[in-house]
Amino acid sequence: MSVVQVVRTPEERFRDLPGFPFLPRHAELPDGLRLHYIDEGPADAEVVLLLHGQPTWSYLYRTVVAGLAARGLRAVAPDLIGFGRSDKPLDRTAYTVAAHVEWLAQFTAAVGLTEVTLVAQDWGGPIGLGLLDAVPGLVRRVVAANTVLHTADPALAGRLAWACHANPDGTVTVEQMLLDYQRLTQEVTPFQPSLFVQGATESAVADAVLAAYDAPFPDETFCAGPRQLPLLMGLTPGSACARLNRRTMQTLATFDGPFLTAYSDGDPATRGWADVLQAHVPGAAGRSHVTLRHGGHFLQEDCGDQLAAVVADFVEATPPT
Repeated sequence: MSVVQVVRTPEERFRDLPGFPFLPRHAELPDGLRLHYIDEGPADAEVVLLLHGQPTWSYLYRTVVAGLAARGLRAVAPDLIGFGRSDKPLDRTAYTVAAHVEWLAQFTAAVGLTEVTLVAQDWGGPIGLGLLDAVPGLVRRVVAANTVLHTADPALAGRLAWACHANPDGTVTVEQMLLDYQRLTQEVTPFQPSLFVQGATESAVADAVLAAYDAPFPDETFCAGPRQLPLLMGLTPGSACARLNRRTMQTLATFDGPFLTAYSDGDPATRGWADVLQAHVPGAAGRSHVTLRHGGHFLQEDCGDQLAAVVADFVEATPPT
């Protein structure tokens, strides 16, 4: 049995979602939590692990999943604990970045994933790239897409569109929009992911699609995960997230596997991070990094077909040695 009290979103909330015909699958984690995922494409093909962030779920990747499966790849897209069809602990203190990394590591073991291509967007970056330490050897390639690894490092000064860095005098410079976003995730009532999705995409999102993003959260009882995660951002050097991200950056400094950035051109929240990662990760050197045009923060909505093609081309161009 689970060691924490959880709720599960009723299955009827997920009926007839537009563009989402995928069979739901569930992995049982060691502590009894149930994590939902979709798994499409040939079972013996190269695995692409697609990680969402806040406040979305695997639905975000529906176009990418279909595109990768059509290219002969196995696309696995889990819902983070607290999101989508996965179990949702009621206690907000259950949600830490380290816990999310551990839950994801347990998931990859339960499903038997090996040598994956990691596609990380938004919180999928800090959580997914945390796997490099948590499960050494699991990740063969990385595609970083509109993600950040906040460390509040002073060296980040002047390199990011949305500043987040410590200063020599002991103060910290943080972009007001980051703090406003944090505040909004706590104040908006009722909690509706669709507000954030539509606000951070370049294209108009159909009402039925927006409703699909809201489906996992029928009322406030189900919202502890997406309410808590924004409060965990590494906006100061001493925060737990910043410390974890620094360890991840240290690991990335030695990661020589294929590493590609595929950021969109319409996301100020992550602008600058592609350059930071390209300069930092050995496996990024010499790559033809990609900028996806006409895409907002949720580039999977704006240019999902393009992202799928970028990932598939990258996998094909970097065969195992």
